[in-house]
Amino acid sequence: QVQLVESGGGLVQAGGSLRLSCAASGRTFSTYAMGWFRQAPGKEREFVAAISRNGGIVYYADSVKGRFTISRGNAKNTVYLQMNSLKPEDTTLYHCAADRTVSYSGSYCSTSLTDYDYWGQGTQVTVSS
Repeated sequence: QVQLVESGGGLVQAGGSLRLSCAASGRTFSTYAMGWFRQAPGKEREFVAAISRNGGIVYYADSVKGRFTISRGNAKNTVYLQMNSLKPEDTTLYHCAADRTVSYSGSYCSTSLTDYDYWGQGTQVTVSS
């Protein structure tokens, strides 16, 4: 079992930046692929970014590619989402998630929310126009 706690959300003007953090409990963080998803009220949760446990593989949704960067610090049990050039349509609740799928190479991560086993409560990002 792992607990995930997001932070770093807030209110920012369009064009601004935020860095989200997700702190994980436990000593197995480095074995998980990690992802960020977002969900607006009344809408399905959608993929934002994912990173393999060794950090060598990353995926992004087309809507955030070139603006967002996912990274991880295994020594700190933390995954980050640097968000630049924010747009009003980025406004929503952001969740991090952990995928415990075994990957001996460490070069695995998924864009599908059904592959993720643990979820944080989310942090709100609001971008004003």
